[in-house]
Amino acid sequence: MKAKEMMDKNFIYVYPENTVADASIKMENSRRFTTPVVNEEMRLVGWITSLDVTKGLREGKKIVSEIMHPKEEIRYLHENDPSRLSVIETSKHKLISIPVLNENDVVTGVIRSFDIVDTLSSLYEVKVSKIYEAMEEQLKGVSWDELMEASAIISRRTTGKRIKPEDYERNIKNSTFGEAIWATGGLERFFTGLIAVGELVIARKVGKARK
Repeated sequence: MKAKEMMDKNFIYVYPENTVADASIKMENSRRFTTPVVNEEMRLVGWITSLDVTKGLREGKKIVSEIMHPKEEIRYLHENDPSRLSVIETSKHKLISIPVLNENDVVTGVIRSFDIVDTLSSLYEVKVSKIYEAMEEQLKGVSWDELMEASAIISRRTTGKRIKPEDYERNIKNSTFGEAIWATGGLERFFTGLIAVGELVIARKVGKARK
């Protein structure tokens, strides 16, 4: 998924010459805590938060350019950046939202923390079998049965319990991504397991080819 697929296209924006009072009203009416500051070509020139507005009004600042953060201080993404970067940036820098630009630095959307949570929530309902189907597609020349056999082996190594490939297949068809994360003890362990499956199935494939 790319940033442009996650971003909110119905975002508000203000101009540097707008009054702080007008920006405050616009943000309040739209219930937004942040907004990009753009020029006439919709290119990003700044960023303001509700805290900037509150502080500006208290200090008697009149126009947006007096309270905005310049572009050089802003974290932003481009439309074709992987959407996972929005998760990394918002988490690392404690951001409420982050602007998305096209190749001409024109603001085309904003990714809010709400958008990230909403997207991740929908991913939690994806069946684990769908993830394995995508994995099979990426591992050219590897069959579904080979993938299930390798998965059963990794599962036995991890849990100490034997499981047949057909039983493993049944489990992943009935389990969601969210359930799998909880069952394996977290996101990192889940993907570590997937990597181990991929490495094993390739090693077994190479071993058979050498015989």
